[in-house]
This record gives sequence, structure tokens and C-alpha cells, in this order.
Amino acid sequence: MEMVKTVVRVGIADMNIVREPDTIRTSGLGSCVGVVLYDERRKVAGMVHVMLPDSSLGKGDSINVAKFADTGIYSLMEQLKAEGVRPLSLKAKIAGGSQMFQFGSSDTVRIGPRNVEAVKNELARLSIPLMAEDTGGSNGRTIEFDPASSILQVRTVNAGTNGI
Repeated sequence: MEMVKTVVRVGIADMNIVREPDTIRTSGLGSCVGVVLYDERRKVAGMVHVMLPDSSLGKGDSINVAKFADTGIYSLMEQLKAEGVRPLSLKAKIAGGSQMFQFGSSDTVRIGPRNVEAVKNELARLSIPLMAEDTGGSNGRTIEFDPASSILQVRTVNAGTNGI
């Protein structure tokens, strides 16, 4: 009997977890970064769609942890731990972080590169190895991760699809 495969969608500033045979997808990655944390042996993965580099940029008392690199990646790791994944078995793949606007060089315009840097810093802080990335450039992306194969399909606007 064949297993039914579901594509779990992750919105902007959102996160979720899947197990094989399901896959997980997010679209609309411009300056945002899609971060996948996965355990190859257990065939489980989580994805967070990071919008901003640091939760100190949040307004108000309660923040959406998935919106920021520092809080989103940590929270996703905690959710995977609750599913029985050992943090030492986690690996990461990332995509996005485009420089969507070509005018100016201030940090407010460089949000894509700042997001990529913040994601990499948080992965290093949590000792999660970065196995592959498709970042930068000036085009939007849609990504889909398959925990059964550990392949991240990256569909880039005007550039087709490749697996990393």
C-alpha cells in the first residue's frame, strides 16, 4: 500500500514540522530565509520562514518567534526535540536572503544578506552544521524539503529548479 504524501505549507514568519513521506514547503522567499533543520536517520524535518535577523527589532511585548533568525531557529530546534530528535543529530539547509532592492547600501536595504548572516550565526551558536545553501542574488525562491531523501528543492524565479 502506497503512503499518501502531504505537502505541509509554511507561511511567512511561520514554522512547522513533518515526517516522511510528507514534504514541507514555503514560498515568497525574497530577503527572507527559509531554514530547514532535519534528522536524516529519523526522517523528520522542520522549516522556519525567517523575515528579520534579530528579535530586538520586534515591536511590542509579544513577538512572533518564527519571524526572527535568533528566536525562530531555536524554537524550531525545541519543537524537534519535543518530537524525540536529538539536537546533535540535526543538520541544516537554507535558501533565500536575496538583495531584492538595488538602491542604497544602508543596513535597512541589506536585509537579505543580514538575514543570511544572522541565520548562519544562530546555527553556529546551536552547533548545527550547515550542509547546503542557495542564498543571495536578486530573485525570489520557493523551497520544498523531503525528509525521506534530505533533498531541498529550490525553485528560483527566472532560473529553474535545483536540488541541494
